[in-house]
Amino acid sequence: MDFVHDQLATGKKIRVLTVVDTFSRYVPVLDPRFSYRAEDVVRALEHVCPKIGYPKTIRVDQGSEFVSRDLDLWAYTRGVTLDFSRPGKPTDNAYIEAFNGRFRAECLNAHWFLTLADAAEKMEDWRRYYNEERPHGAIGHKVPISLLNPDGAASPPS
Repeated sequence: MDFVHDQLATGKKIRVLTVVDTFSRYVPVLDPRFSYRAEDVVRALEHVCPKIGYPKTIRVDQGSEFVSRDLDLWAYTRGVTLDFSRPGKPTDNAYIEAFNGRFRAECLNAHWFLTLADAAEKMEDWRRYYNEERPHGAIGHKVPISLLNPDGAASPPS
């Protein structure tokens, strides 16, 4: 789990919460907002985890949204371990860093976002493409959704 920064066409800055399952490469969350606090991270996780399941571990950096009482309490009550990377060591969470680069190149740099709602819609379209149509070499040239739903059903509803 990490954040990517971008901006709307007006220049207003946005932050995008990115969450990726490192086993299946499935992306359950791409959530753009103007600002993020720990309770917003918890809200995003509570929106998606009941649908796809709670992870055993979430790898995060030392950002204030992740090093917080809110996220710690959420993780404790759900039996989730927060695995913090060492300060200044992005290679501790290399997969999310690589994913964020791909997300930036293929989605963020490819679109103008007029509003936050426009950004959310375009990011959701790209998330569905990434999960349901795009084969990934790291998982045997399959699409990520196939590892979650062997019958090939579509993504859980957002």
